[in-house]
Amino acid sequence: MSEAGTLVTKDRFMGEVWRGVPVTDEALTQCIKELRRALGDDASRPGFIETVPKHGYRFIAPLEGGAVARDEGPHPWTETVLVGAAGMVGGGVAGFFGGLIYGFAVTSQPLQPGLGAVSVLLVIICLTIAVGVMGGAGVGFGIAVAQRMAARDWRWSIAGGAVGGLLIGAIVKLLGIDAFNLLFGRSPAGMTGAFEGFLLGGAVGLGAWLASRTGRLRRGMVSAALTGGIAGMLIPPAGGRLMAGSLHTLAQTFPGSRLRLDQVGIMFGERDFGLISQMVTGALEGALFSACLVGATILAQRHLAAVSSGREQV
Repeated sequence: MSEAGTLVTKDRFMGEVWRGVPVTDEALTQCIKELRRALGDDASRPGFIETVPKHGYRFIAPLEGGAVARDEGPHPWTETVLVGAAGMVGGGVAGFFGGLIYGFAVTSQPLQPGLGAVSVLLVIICLTIAVGVMGGAGVGFGIAVAQRMAARDWRWSIAGGAVGGLLIGAIVKLLGIDAFNLLFGRSPAGMTGAFEGFLLGGAVGLGAWLASRTGRLRRGMVSAALTGGIAGMLIPPAGGRLMAGSLHTLAQTFPGSRLRLDQVGIMFGERDFGLISQMVTGALEGALFSACLVGATILAQRHLAAVSSGREQV
């Protein structure tokens, strides 16, 4: 009614009424039927709601007093910010668990005198959380904005995640290189950057779109884990590095460091942290990051939908 005489497309109904909650076209059709029933309208000879086949619906009845006041709930862009923030939290959660894994791998080896295993573990966890939060922010907000622009188009979701990952990856690498040059006079080559962020972000975007099609948290996270894991596994052969690869590069740049991932390589029959080890850890990192990020955004969208539903009932 607020857009009387204007075509409201199906995609717009899906994006603004259900706000990211996956539903079928049949759900929209059923809602329109209920509205017509309440208004005493006839679909064959509409007096209120006109169907525009394959496109959407239009309110055609004349209105008295101009526009109709209504409670729209949260502003759509506010929801976009909240969903993006959820992705940032999901990235931080992935960083925490990744830090635990790599922290225990490092502390299982002999440490220099004065280096406590707990301290080393906490340092690595804080580092991986920081990287996860920044990566989750870039990819999460990129996907949230893309879904706002075109909620049901997988290409927008992939593009949003890829662009967000690319930007954050480039910024993090630039800041990291400058920080190492400032503190130590040199910086490790081949750290995670724009290339890795672009590929992994695009994979997470695809996983987010697949998750929106399943409609369930567990299936959505599994779908996202698959896409993220495949991307993470393919990045090392393409010349890139994720977190474990970057830590290994850092250790090689500073020979006096006790940061070693050799034990991980030995588990896969390698003398050093080689390509196979990087592919396996890359797959695990990609799967964990993608699953946590998408899972967090799904929960945020469900919460927003529940709040909106409760407001409408009131």
